Amino acid sequence: MATATHLLTQTEADAHPAMEAVVVRFAGDSGDGMQLTGGQFTLSTALAGNDLATFPDFPAEIRAPQGTTFGVSAFQINFGSCAIDTAGDQPDVLIAMNPAALKVNVNELREGGLIIVDDGEFTQRNLAKAGYDASPLEDGSLAKWQLVHFNISQLTVEAVKHVGLGNKEALRCKNMWTLGLALWMFDRDRAPIVDWLKTKFAKAPELAEANIAALNAGHAYGETVEIGTPVRRHHIDAAPAEPGLYRTVTGAEALSVGLVAGAQLAGLKMFFGSYPITPASPLLHHLARLKEFGITTFQAEDEIAAVCAAIGASYAGQLGVTSSSGPGIALKTEGIGLAVMTELPLVVVNSQRGGPSTGLPTKTEQSDLYQAVYGRNADSPLPVIAARSPSDAFECAIEAVRIATRYMTPVMLLTDGYIANAAEPWKVPDMTGYAPFPVAFFDQPPAAGEPVMPFARNDELARPWIKPGTAGLEHRIGGIEKAPGTGNIDYSPEAHAEMTRVRAAKVAGVVHSIPDQQVCLGEDKGELAVVGWGSTFGPIHQAVRRARLRGLSVSHIHIRHIVPMPKNMAVLLRGFRHILVPEMNSGQLKTVLRDLFLVDAQSLSKVSGQPFRIAEIEAAIAKVHENGPRLQDISELSEGPTP
Repeated sequence: MATATHLLTQTEADAHPAMEAVVVRFAGDSGDGMQLTGGQFTLSTALAGNDLATFPDFPAEIRAPQGTTFGVSAFQINFGSCAIDTAGDQPDVLIAMNPAALKVNVNELREGGLIIVDDGEFTQRNLAKAGYDASPLEDGSLAKWQLVHFNISQLTVEAVKHVGLGNKEALRCKNMWTLGLALWMFDRDRAPIVDWLKTKFAKAPELAEANIAALNAGHAYGETVEIGTPVRRHHIDAAPAEPGLYRTVTGAEALSVGLVAGAQLAGLKMFFGSYPITPASPLLHHLARLKEFGITTFQAEDEIAAVCAAIGASYAGQLGVTSSSGPGIALKTEGIGLAVMTELPLVVVNSQRGGPSTGLPTKTEQSDLYQAVYGRNADSPLPVIAARSPSDAFECAIEAVRIATRYMTPVMLLTDGYIANAAEPWKVPDMTGYAPFPVAFFDQPPAAGEPVMPFARNDELARPWIKPGTAGLEHRIGGIEKAPGTGNIDYSPEAHAEMTRVRAAKVAGVVHSIPDQQVCLGEDKGELAVVGWGSTFGPIHQAVRRARLRGLSVSHIHIRHIVPMPKNMAVLLRGFRHILVPEMNSGQLKTVLRDLFLVDAQSLSKVSGQPFRIAEIEAAIAKVHENGPRLQDISELSEGPTP
């Protein structure tokens, strides 16, 4: 997605527009360019100063059979003049490019919402592929929505015929025609899109001309044709925000910039070893463009090679980083155990997806929490951090680097498919406000006759970081258990027990350098705490806000540091009569909270590959306040099983 930047002035920041938001979903075949269309509409929305959140939703197949329901790709954006935390529960506008897109998405449209379809694609063959016996445009099945249909395909071909493209190439421009209509509907400027098209197709000017012609034709159609009352121009004011420079950012982009910033604050070069896997691959793509900041990127032949190369880089004195999704993290596990044993700084990014095995490669889930907290052989503790939004990934990346280098330990940083691909406005931070945490390599040889002590400990139990080749500090390091202090191979029961204890105590001691857990919304005690982690932040926050407006006693707690938990967490949780944990798995954080704090946490699970809706969490909150339900009652409100 192209990036939009917008400098928000003090005058704009002081404005008080009417609070308004709209949810639009673009849907079509995998080859219809819906992700590109949504991305460019997002760019124009950001430049208009609206707050926004997006949700790209696409199939795992590289190219599913054309016109089939399992090949439908969609892009949803929620934008407005108010604070936006989620991509929206239900679309207000659905733009469907073929029958399959309509069938897959129409039931999620709010009642009375607007449907715009390309009726040129509603042929008998395409209707049959989508499972329709009769055209829904004519049989009255869409009566509860506002329906507008016209032949977008034919209008696009006519708009670009002067360029001389063949029919197939001309039809590829219909996403730009649709984008032009959407830009007109919401009073958006076409100029940034035109500039982007000229840049994208600089080596094929005829394609740039055709796409610009289609864009302008769609915009002109809205201006000049009496489409009907449902389709009219509607302006949404900019959202209030602090003055400053803003840009749209996806989670993968924010994470890549955050890792670079963390390495700079630590005074280190960075090595990133990765193997391509959805949805983690964009991190490799973004970091590969940042080599001027001392970044080396390495696409390995497999996951094991990627993590071991990153460990080797850390041993050599760089910041080692590796990334994958759940299946790849499973393959990296032995290597991560090596980083635990050698006590080298390593950042491991897990962009979670639905599983197990290949599972749902392009769908989001939070089902790798157990894997992050417990999923290694033997006692192999490591700190675990979870980002809550695309922009929060920047802060979490810096925090992961800080902990890894300060405590000489691998750190697991959790994101997910939703965070990686979704976009939102991000105020570009002033880096002078970030305290550096420069690494000091140990370079003092021992006195004559004294041994090198690569596993000596400082007050925080971190061992010294010694670059190989440092004169007088030659030492042994590896995966076999070692003696305290010297690091010499030692199989004795006493050595293993002591080193196991010290490694665990070091990770537990991270708690002293992390902030106390804050309440995101509400009081620090009361009837109900809704506790979340990761990308559930937006729907939880909005659901809690709505419940509080109705007078319910409910607070929102969102956890960034999962291992170790903040030191005030036990006291905080015990201040509430009920604890509800919405998460996109079968209750993993709920189990961790019960284990650590002996609280009666209840789970609200969803494992459909889709994010929570605000309404789902709102209903669960209401249920708790009605009768304090048990686990079985609450699980009926969500779409996934609860153990």
